[in-house]
Amino acid sequence: MKAFQLHGQSGPESLRLVEIPEPRPGPGQVLIRVRANSLNYRDLMIADGRYGKINLPLVPLSDGAGEIVGVGPGVARWQTGDRVAGTFFQGWSSGTYRREILGTALGGALGGMLAEFVVLSEAGVVAIPAQLSFAEAATLPCAGVTAWHALVARGRVGAHETVLLLGTGGVSLFALQIARLHGARTIITSGSDEKLVRARALGADATINYQTTPDWDEEVFRLTQKQGVDHVVEVGGTGTFPKSLRSLAANSQVHVVGGVSGFTSDIPLREILGRLATINGIFVGSREMFEGFNRAIIQNGLKPVIDRVFPFEDAPAAYRHLQSGNHFGKVVVSSGD
Repeated sequence: MKAFQLHGQSGPESLRLVEIPEPRPGPGQVLIRVRANSLNYRDLMIADGRYGKINLPLVPLSDGAGEIVGVGPGVARWQTGDRVAGTFFQGWSSGTYRREILGTALGGALGGMLAEFVVLSEAGVVAIPAQLSFAEAATLPCAGVTAWHALVARGRVGAHETVLLLGTGGVSLFALQIARLHGARTIITSGSDEKLVRARALGADATINYQTTPDWDEEVFRLTQKQGVDHVVEVGGTGTFPKSLRSLAANSQVHVVGGVSGFTSDIPLREILGRLATINGIFVGSREMFEGFNRAIIQNGLKPVIDRVFPFEDAPAAYRHLQSGNHFGKVVVSSGD
């Protein structure tokens, strides 16, 4: 079968399209014909060596969807023909996070989904909503579940609360949609006026261009009548975290899900103490959370926002497009089937 492998960590140019043996499912495993993948910022970090040590060569990408074409001995949850997506953590079905779960992440600790066929644990896949295409379903495992974990499973977002979203990547746009489902008000930032117009079309209540308004935390306070926001979905890291804290209302939450600008920060502790703020570390989520998000998708007709779809053979171009920062929503790789 065809697969992409990382043979180094010097960026997208480290990807190689190779022929490797098609896997066979063992006991408790399923064989999936992958129809689509999506990319996350984590995949760029792994490709250029900013994510820590990994074993090479590595089939990358945590996110993929397809249909089951084979089942191993003892499999009871699935049958051939079922449409499924893999879970980011193969070892986190439910319950609280444990450190050993980190070693079950696809596309990092374990081989990933950028291949024609993959074998996963029967407990490490979920059924995908019937109304979604494979391309749409492939956007869910990392970004979608992360946003759901932050705002629903952990944050318990509710009506009359205000949510601040940073940028217009996959997590932020999923969080925008989830916040709206729960009746919350949303404020979203971007360095592009064009992207902010598109965010308003998706239902954002207010927008801020951080290029023309570098003190965007002050603008957040103006937009909230000097009350601040109840939730921040914090994807920026070093460059945004202090301003995110200064944007908070009393008894609020920051959901730290990423570090696009880095993972170190001078933390203004006074802002946390003065607001009785809660800082939540969010690392994707469990299969149970994924299934809860899927139920919400089905009940509310939610559709993922896809920026662009690349053919399988052009996966390196998909990486470069994500790297450019020009995307709005998710970048997808599809087999075209």
